[in-house]
Amino acid sequence: MAVKIRLKRMGANKKPFYRIVVADSRAPRDGKFIEEIGYYNPVVEPKVVKINTESAEKWLATGAQPTDTVKKLLEQNGVKTSK
Repeated sequence: MAVKIRLKRMGANKKPFYRIVVADSRAPRDGKFIEEIGYYNPVVEPKVVKINTESAEKWLATGAQPTDTVKKLLEQNGVKTSK
């Protein structure tokens, strides 16, 4: 089972809100997930990002692969994504 750390879109039309989740790579974007580790709100100014760094580091250590966007968000919040 390939595990990814990715964004799950929520919110209304033209007002996106994202949850950062750990999910099986075969699951749909807004479908089942294993664990929620944070959220990202790009609508407000300044943009709000909250990440549980302990959970993120645990999943990265066990082999979960972040998407490009999530990798950027993790690095901005002080989580090392590469070994």
